[in-house]
Amino acid sequence: MSFLLSPIDTVDTITRADFCQHYLLPRKPLLIKNMTHSWPAYHKWNLDYMKHVVGDITVPLYDSAKADPAAPINAASREMRFGDYINLIQRQPTDLRIFLFDPIKHAPRLLDDYGFPTDLMGGFLDKHPNLFFGGQGSETFLHYDLDLAHIFHSHFGGRKRVLLFAPEWKQRLYHIPYATYALEDYDIANPDFERFPALKDIEGIECILEHGDTLFMPSAWWHWMQYVDCGFSLSLRAWDKSWRIKAQSLWNLTVQRQFDNFMKAKYQGRYMAWKEQQAWQRADKALRNHLPK
Repeated sequence: MSFLLSPIDTVDTITRADFCQHYLLPRKPLLIKNMTHSWPAYHKWNLDYMKHVVGDITVPLYDSAKADPAAPINAASREMRFGDYINLIQRQPTDLRIFLFDPIKHAPRLLDDYGFPTDLMGGFLDKHPNLFFGGQGSETFLHYDLDLAHIFHSHFGGRKRVLLFAPEWKQRLYHIPYATYALEDYDIANPDFERFPALKDIEGIECILEHGDTLFMPSAWWHWMQYVDCGFSLSLRAWDKSWRIKAQSLWNLTVQRQFDNFMKAKYQGRYMAWKEQQAWQRADKALRNHLPK
């Protein structure tokens, strides 16, 4: 690998003043080791517990296949009963994941198991935050979050590897226009620099999440995640104070998403081919211009 991956800043605990000064305001990622240790979830949450309290509902699953050009963003590849899925990932490696899942509406008592880190910042968005489940070896494709929120991503179970890239590297990552993800034809964990030269010499951050660890991901940071072992994570989202970012978030969630879904449905493969061509051209231009500077 010939791009630079730096280790993430890591603390056991942190004060609000230090967090705001060194991480929130400059929008810099941070790994917090002990944030969840006071939560009941730290001791209670495992796959068997989730299977017991959530119940045997049917859930959408996502795999590692390249996105269907005609499908809306975040379209599932299949469905499975939740208990069967938990049994599957406990039994064997699989690329199947549960994405943006709200189990709390099925198990309200989970609300008592965690807390929002309001000692660090305000502006949290969700009464029912999302959970993400993955089998050993499954991967979340390289992307940034559509709503541009700050994320506190707390992990439970086995290890999870995360690669992070600052927003200014967007074009060099072969960003797909009118979307929040990158070209899916390369492996960011093992890139082919001859075929994808814009990836060479980009800078990122790497971390390994273990049970109870919390990753602070600032607004618009790109992330790729791999479940080294099976496990699941809870994401708590908070607004960025910038009105510019709030406006961009609203645009992404309304105009951009609706336009992209319309174009996919109408033009399908032709539209996706154009978007991929644009990703190549913009990445090559950014490389020629030595961006970001």
